[in-house]
Amino acid sequence: MFKNFWDNLRKLDWPLSLAVLVLFCFGLAAIYSVSLSQQGDDFSNFNKQIAFGVIGLFVFLFFSMSNYSSLRVYSRVLYVAATVLLVGVLFFGSIIRGTKGWFNVGPINFQPVEFAKIVLVVVLAKFFSNRLQRFSAGKHVIMSLLITLSFVALVLFQPDLGSAFVLMSTWFILLVITGIPKKYLITLFIIFIIILLASWSFVLKDYQKERIAVFMNPSLDPLGSGYNVTQSIIGIGSGQFYGRGLGFGSQSQLKFIPESQTDFIFAVIAEELGFIGVSIILGLWAIIFYRLIVIAKKARDDFGMFLVLGVICVLFVHIFINIGMNMGIMPVTGISLPLLSYGGSFLLVTLVLLGMAQSVSVRR
Repeated sequence: MFKNFWDNLRKLDWPLSLAVLVLFCFGLAAIYSVSLSQQGDDFSNFNKQIAFGVIGLFVFLFFSMSNYSSLRVYSRVLYVAATVLLVGVLFFGSIIRGTKGWFNVGPINFQPVEFAKIVLVVVLAKFFSNRLQRFSAGKHVIMSLLITLSFVALVLFQPDLGSAFVLMSTWFILLVITGIPKKYLITLFIIFIIILLASWSFVLKDYQKERIAVFMNPSLDPLGSGYNVTQSIIGIGSGQFYGRGLGFGSQSQLKFIPESQTDFIFAVIAEELGFIGVSIILGLWAIIFYRLIVIAKKARDDFGMFLVLGVICVLFVHIFINIGMNMGIMPVTGISLPLLSYGGSFLLVTLVLLGMAQSVSVRR
């Protein structure tokens, strides 16, 4: 058993693993910097993130060493479990920042939608890999859409627009990769517009509509709904080329940037580490995505390939939305920046996804 463990350990994609570790350290540094501005130098979040990082290391290794093919076998069970959790949180969940999407387990808050992201990647990977050679019939598009919409609908009832967008984007990107005919893309675009209009009329709360309006024009409410984005943009711009230095950012240290350890951690990094720091972070993500693409190409089967492509989709959409909302080009939706934002549950989810990809690499 130990021989197999060490053999598999050597087969890990080490450039990917090292890039993940360095990014996590960047996130720790940013969280530590923000903690300096807390009353009494409160480092509780910093300490919790380290603890979750240690747990995440074992989670990452567990999924890396496990055979990813077993996920195909348990995909239906996982799908049912995720659905039950998403329904349950609507009745028994806690409301945090306007969203009823959290379970409180002692001192730990858990979002079922994060688990649902993992499950959707697994279920869609199985679905598309089983039908890759004959994926041209409209029924396959509808079936995969219904699989995704069951999660999306439950998430919108919380309501969590950002996570719903992540789920839909993951499905759509994987669908495009299968080579879907243009007529179906046009049909899907029309469906998307209908869902968008229906969500605006019947699902979105007033504060979410306000966020979208302010996103279009932050100056509409610079001291209210537009405050977050305005302060974030100021922080990013003030970092300039070299940054102000860790612990010396005026926007972050003087608490002008809200949610500075979570949603707006990118603004903190940009202000304190400047263009150079941001370039390093984006470079590390480029390495991660490049290695994931290599793993997908060399996967031994279609399920492994789609599994890794699904991981890429989830992480890329998270990064795109988070950095976009920090820069004022996307609405503020509460989407975390993988490996950098504070948050134990999403950190573990990210490491599970990357561990699944490493499992494909080990067995390619």
